[in-house]
Amino acid sequence: MTPSTELDSIQLNFSSSDLLLLNLALALIMYGVALDLRFEDFKYLAKNPKGFFLGVFSQFLLLPFLTWCLVLIMKPPPSVALGMFLVAACPGGNVSNFLSSLAKGNTALSVSLTGFSSIISIISTPLNFALWAGLYAPTSNLLRDISLDYSDAFTTVALILGIPLILGIFTHKYAPSFAEKASKVLKPVSILIFAAFVVIAFAGNFDLFVKYISLIFLWVLAHNFVALGSGFLCGKLFRLPLADVKTMTIETGIQNSGLGLVLIFTYFDGLGGMAIITAWWGIWHLISGMCIASLWKSKV
Repeated sequence: MTPSTELDSIQLNFSSSDLLLLNLALALIMYGVALDLRFEDFKYLAKNPKGFFLGVFSQFLLLPFLTWCLVLIMKPPPSVALGMFLVAACPGGNVSNFLSSLAKGNTALSVSLTGFSSIISIISTPLNFALWAGLYAPTSNLLRDISLDYSDAFTTVALILGIPLILGIFTHKYAPSFAEKASKVLKPVSILIFAAFVVIAFAGNFDLFVKYISLIFLWVLAHNFVALGSGFLCGKLFRLPLADVKTMTIETGIQNSGLGLVLIFTYFDGLGGMAIITAWWGIWHLISGMCIASLWKSKV
């Protein structure tokens, strides 16, 4: 058995208490993001539909399709391909607003897309994952063996993303001063908590990460390049302003890998290829996003 095919049979060590805390941390992150959201942000979408609809197209249709194409080309082990499909089906990551602001992108568009994508992901994440994973024979066979209950997946995404977002929006509306103060504290704290969980996951499975990192790094590098490139090219082809192009690139290239990890440890028993590639995505997209934002911050 080669190192790449071994990924399909290994499982990461992650206790039920770790999973509960990861769920709470992710819900806290989403609540912190929503504290900056206002009902007026969604009115912005009606006034500026082009950037919004292209952003939704890039993230929810183009990226999953290009991920499927990349899987056909690279032919990774089924568990790794399953992880790639799951990452592509997740909504935008919580740090995308910060990175868009750093890159001097369209922050209003970024906030609106993050809020909308997180809410719609209650439906789109399980459906997109099932669709594209079902179109690739090795992952389709693996899904049949796992017997994933998609109704449970819908519920999990709704509890982790939907409820905290709605609570955050109402908090901003009815207690704006509290929301402003809480946002300043929750954002860095929740991100640090999530980062700590990723570190714990690596520490508890250090030997596995060392063994497979050379393979995982190349797969994630290629996948993240496709994600960033799809957002950039989509914005450029439709002649969006540079600020909108920056935001589309970041929103498509920064995925909520935390949600992916929750789903993996809840429904896939920490399946090796899925978990390792999603965890590394959570680290790598921050590095690539910071690099791009730093390069772009001087270009307006």
